[in-house]
Amino acid sequence: MNLQFDDTIVALASAPGSGAAGIIRISGTEILSCLSACFESSSAWQDSRTAVRHTGLLKLTGSALKLPGALYYWPTARSFTGQPLAEFHTISAPPLLESAIEYLAAHGARMARPGEFTLRAFLAGRVDLVQAEAILGVIDAYDHEELNLALSQLAGGVSTRIGEARMDLLELLSELEAGLDFVEEDIEFIDRETLVSRLQQIRTFCEQLYEDSSQRMESTGNLSLVLAGLPNAGKSTLYNALVGDTQAALVSDVEGTTRDYLVTHLNWDGQPLQLIDTAGMESGAHEISVSAQNFRQQRVTQADLVVWCTAADLKPEWANLDRVQREQLSASQNVLLIKTKTDLSPALSASGRSHEYDVELSAFDGAGLETLKRQILARLSEYRRGSKLLIGSTASRCRESLRSAGHSLQAAEEAASLKLGEELVAIEIREALQHLGHIVGQVYTDDILDRIFSKFCIGK
Repeated sequence: MNLQFDDTIVALASAPGSGAAGIIRISGTEILSCLSACFESSSAWQDSRTAVRHTGLLKLTGSALKLPGALYYWPTARSFTGQPLAEFHTISAPPLLESAIEYLAAHGARMARPGEFTLRAFLAGRVDLVQAEAILGVIDAYDHEELNLALSQLAGGVSTRIGEARMDLLELLSELEAGLDFVEEDIEFIDRETLVSRLQQIRTFCEQLYEDSSQRMESTGNLSLVLAGLPNAGKSTLYNALVGDTQAALVSDVEGTTRDYLVTHLNWDGQPLQLIDTAGMESGAHEISVSAQNFRQQRVTQADLVVWCTAADLKPEWANLDRVQREQLSASQNVLLIKTKTDLSPALSASGRSHEYDVELSAFDGAGLETLKRQILARLSEYRRGSKLLIGSTASRCRESLRSAGHSLQAAEEAASLKLGEELVAIEIREALQHLGHIVGQVYTDDILDRIFSKFCIGK
C-alpha cells in the first residue's frame, strides 16, 4: 500500500444516481491551487483560516456551463482527513457531477481510491481503526439497531474504554518497572492484591468484548426466526399464516410430513428477518429422518429466536417429552413458547389463557397472530440490543487479538497471585498492550489497512 498521501484527491461522496443533492469531496495539502482554478466566488475564500461556507460556480469540462453550489472549506489539520478538505454541494445530476470531477482532476487532483478519505483520517490520528470500521458500519447498516450500534462505535464508546484499559495497563507496567529499579531495597510500588484486582477488571472487560465478538461473528445479517416443536405441532400451518401463503409449506395430519426446512425472507415493521420451518423434533433411524433432524438442529442452533410450538391437542403420552425438549432448548437458546391449534381446544379457551406460554393462537382462524408478531419483534429487538459493543467487521478483525489479550492478562494475574517475579508480570502486560494496540490501530501493518479500507466505496 502506498502510504504517501500528500497529493490531492477527489471523488463523489454522495450516493450514485439522482437525488436532492450531490457532494464532491476534495482533500490534500495542495488543495488551494486546484480549487482556485476550478471554483469561482465573489468572496476571498482562499484567505479563510477557519471552516467556512461559500457560494459560487464550479467549472465543467469542455463546456461553458458552470455548476452552482456551495463550497464547504476546512483549511487546517482539524478537518476530517487531517489536511485541507473541501466539499462542493450542488444538484444531484450525474453527468454534471462527473464533468465537474473531471475538471478538478485536470487541474491537479486524482481520483481517490476506495476508503482513502477515511484512511487519511486514520493516519492523521483523527479516528482509530475501530472508529474507521464504524464509518463503514454506518454505510452498510441494514436496520436501526445496526445503525445505532455503528454510530455508538463511531462516537468512540468502545475506543474510549479500550484506551482506558491500555492506560491502566501502562500505569501498572510503570509501577512494576519502577519496583524493578529498587528491587535490592525491597521497595514495593504496588501491592499484589491491588495489582491482581486491577488486572482482573481489565481481563473481564476484554473477555466481555471477546464474547461480544463471538456473537457478532455468528450473525448472518437478517435475524433468523425458527419454528420448532414435536411432529404435528402446527408449525407448517403457522409458517403459511406468517408468510401469507397457504401453499408455502405442505400441511398434513400425518406426523413427520416436513423433512427438509423452508426459508422465507420477511420484513415486519422495517425489521428484515428469515422465517424458517423445520422438521418436528423426533428420533428415528431412517436416513431421511436423521438428515431432517441434523438440518433442524443446525438451524435451531444458529437461530436468533426459536418459536417452540406446542399443540393444544398434544397427545398425553407426548406431554412430558414436549416439556423436557423445550426446557432443554430454553437453557441455551432465545425461546418463545407458544400454544398452537387453540381452535381445537374449546375447553382451554373457556378456562382462560395459561401462563405457561407466551402466546396462544390459532393459525387456522388467525386468532393471536398479531400478538405473536409483536412478541417476536420485541424479543428480536431485545436480543439485537443485548450488550453488543462491536459491529460485525470489527468483531471479525479483533476477535483473535481480544482472545490473546485475555490470555496474557490471565497469565499476568496468575503470576501476580503466586507472587512470582515482577518481571514475569510485566512481560505478560506488555503482550496484552500489544494485542490491544492492534485493535485500535496503535500497531498495524499495510495488509491490515488494505483488508479494512478496500471494503469502502470511493468517496468515503
